[in-house]
Parts: sequence; structure tokens; C-alpha cells
Amino acid sequence: MSGAVSVAHSLVVRRLGCVAYEPTWQAMQCFTAARDADTPDELWLLEHPPVFTLGLAGKPEHLLRDIGVPLVKTDRGGQITYHGPGQIIVYLLLDLHRRKLQVRQLVGHLEQACIAALAQLGIAGEVQAGAPGVYVAGAKVAALGLRIKGGRSYHGLSLNVAMDLAPFAAINPCGYEGLPVTQLRDLDLGIDPQGAGELLLHQLQNRLGNSHG
Repeated sequence: MSGAVSVAHSLVVRRLGCVAYEPTWQAMQCFTAARDADTPDELWLLEHPPVFTLGLAGKPEHLLRDIGVPLVKTDRGGQITYHGPGQIIVYLLLDLHRRKLQVRQLVGHLEQACIAALAQLGIAGEVQAGAPGVYVAGAKVAALGLRIKGGRSYHGLSLNVAMDLAPFAAINPCGYEGLPVTQLRDLDLGIDPQGAGELLLHQLQNRLGNSHG
């Protein structure tokens, strides 16, 4: 993948803009298959055009009705979710062995980075037992789903910033019937997707940089 590139904490950061889901997923798979022990880890910051994605264990019945948004059966964990413009996504292409990270630790880093970014905006985010992601007053604002292959991760974290939330009503978000979702715009936060993305990247870099073995 191309895009604007920066390097921090032994992480290559690529800012890709709004890119189609399937070619990006394929690029993550190719990157992970081709990497070796010396390949730098990467974070990809991006948005997607409207798409529903269904995880490996995802149940098709969680798509409640067809609203004209394509559905992609993908290889991450988790159930069904929605991606669209105004939602920022960070994909994490990491060597977990090299960073001495267990999967559960990585999930914790993602959730805590998001909570810290929200705290910078004066918002109290929280986690819920058995339901990965980040919530504000019980409504989901960030979702996560990962694939670990050979000790390397891809897929990652999405944060709702300033998007059309209506498509979430056509699914059981993350497999939970009636799960409310929210976004930063609806919390009266004057921040755009680009600004929110940079906040989240900064927090992820801090945590992942400190985890490097």
C-alpha cells in the first residue's frame, strides 16, 4: 500500500485515505504472508466506502435486511459490523512475538488507546465484559476485530467519528441485538475524522512502542 508514510516507535504509519475494503484486506494478507523477522510493523490509518463485514464465526442472520450495502465475508474475528466514510480505522500489522505480546494484551492496548484518545476529548470511554470494543454511556463507539496468523496480526480497530449511522440499524452490531451505537459528532465533539485518527494513532504508538521487545 502507498499513501503518506511516517515512522515512530519502530512502526511505519501509512495514511491511506478512503480505500475499498477488499483490496485493502488482500493487501494485509499479502503483507503478512511476505513479511520476515526483519519486516517493520505497520499501522494503516484509513476509511472505507460503505460495507458490511462478517467475521469468521459471523452468523449471516445478523444482517437483518438488505439496504444495498455490500457484504464481505472476511477472515477477522468477531461478528458483523459496518464501515463507512467518517469512521476511522487503524489496521495493525504487527509481529506479536517480536513485541512480546499476547493476543489478549493487544486487545487491551487497542481498547485503552481508544479510551485515552476519548479522554483527551473529555469523554469517558469504557469496556464491557465479554463484548470487545469501547463504549460511551452504554453505546458502542469503537469496534475491534483481529486475525493472528503465524504470530502476526492484521485487521484492527474502528472508531465512529462523523458518519451515517443508519446502516447499523440493518444489522445486529457485533452480533448483539439492539446494541446502540454512537459517534464523536453526536457527543458534541468538534473534531473531524482526520483529527480523531491522529489522536488514536498517537495513543497506539505510545502503547505499542512501549511493548517492543
